[in-house]
Amino acid sequence: MIGQGFKHHLQILGEVTVLTKNTFQATFSSPFYWGRLFEQIVQLGIGSLSITIVIGIVTGLVMTLQFGYGLEKFGGTLYVPAIVSLSIFRELAPIFTSLLVAGRIGSGISAEIGAMNVTQQIDAIRALGTNPIRVLVVPRVLATMISLPLLAVLSGFMGIIGGFVIAFLEFNMPVGFYVNKVLSTVNFMDVFGGMIKCVFFALVISITACYRGFQTKEGTRGVGTAATWVVVRASIIILISDFFLSKVLLLLFG
Repeated sequence: MIGQGFKHHLQILGEVTVLTKNTFQATFSSPFYWGRLFEQIVQLGIGSLSITIVIGIVTGLVMTLQFGYGLEKFGGTLYVPAIVSLSIFRELAPIFTSLLVAGRIGSGISAEIGAMNVTQQIDAIRALGTNPIRVLVVPRVLATMISLPLLAVLSGFMGIIGGFVIAFLEFNMPVGFYVNKVLSTVNFMDVFGGMIKCVFFALVISITACYRGFQTKEGTRGVGTAATWVVVRASIIILISDFFLSKVLLLLFG
């Protein structure tokens, strides 16, 4: 049983790798469907703005509240803006945004492509002489890779705003001091490092979702199972890979 399970997971890894290779080949060859790309950016990126803003603000509120009262015991309240801003841009905004996107976008992509597969729409695309990867996968992968880093940056800025609200109301911290601490602590590489993480997370989410969509069977029940499968797998990969990405980025940029 263990050997069969390992073989099955190894087969999935191989199939996902092949899909990734074919996706990149289709991306850098013609024809390219720009209209579908912009449509997916609107659907996946702009459609996730509200939940991104909410998670960013709430993260800033909670982090500042916890760090503020925790450091207040040691007279370290003045360090709260620096700690919170670094934590948000380096880790919390990329991770939380990616997990939310995995739940919203990943499940949506797998359900959409899965429904097309069980209703034989993908077979119809092949019958018309069109590559399904070029039409269905490439726009979704690129749209996710473009949208997720920008959403994470937006979430980070919303977190800073949320943190300021708590710092001002709970700890009487002046506006100028808070802003100066954030600007002197967070640099471009902190924000850019979080965006690099999100590009990788976006690739994981979109490729995993597209792969599971193509493998969907058993009608509507299979569509629901595929959506759950994608969210669980993508979330696990994001959480595990975050450690290694953080280590690499620290070695490269300090």
